[in-house]
Amino acid sequence: MLQEKTAPQRMNWLTWYRKTAMLMRWLHIYLSMISFAVVFFFAITGLTLNHADKFVNKVRTIEEKGKMNKLWVNNPDTLKIARLEIVEYLRKNNSISAPVSDFRIDETQIGVSFKGPGYAADAFIDRETGNYDLTKTSAGFVGVINDLHKGRDTGAAWSTFIDICAILLTLVSFTGMLLLLFLKKRRASGLMVAVFGLLLGYFVYMIWIK
Repeated sequence: MLQEKTAPQRMNWLTWYRKTAMLMRWLHIYLSMISFAVVFFFAITGLTLNHADKFVNKVRTIEEKGKMNKLWVNNPDTLKIARLEIVEYLRKNNSISAPVSDFRIDETQIGVSFKGPGYAADAFIDRETGNYDLTKTSAGFVGVINDLHKGRDTGAAWSTFIDICAILLTLVSFTGMLLLLFLKKRRASGLMVAVFGLLLGYFVYMIWIK
């Protein structure tokens, strides 16, 4: 037969129960506050991405021409092409701030691409003369935040930030569920709502998407 808990055991259990409930409540509240801006940002950009035809800005395109030192580009040995000088020259003379995403060399031409959130610049350089054509495109504010949402052309720092945000939101969900389990009066109804949300997502996928 199972022995009933003694008074000290019950007190210890109640103390643990209350402290754990308070900890879950504290964690959930403050994690939610820390991640509030993150949730707001990804909610808004989720709408702008899902309705891109309504929110998209007009893409601005600028075409420029120039000439650089042909000694940088016409060396027959492609390993000796002055990559750094070419990139820095384009940055300085054409006001490019995005990082290099591609550097291509063929027999007659060099192609250099710069990409950032909502922004791209592509230069095509004649290896014989050093003349180049440059096209810069900017998708505006909405294009920038959409690319930030997707993590496209945003670099390692933003990718790490997205990972941190994902961990934060996972903790918010986890602590919220644990907190619900400590609320006796709302535990059953809360779990039913959670299951309903899961089933709703599943049926939407099975009926309209799959």
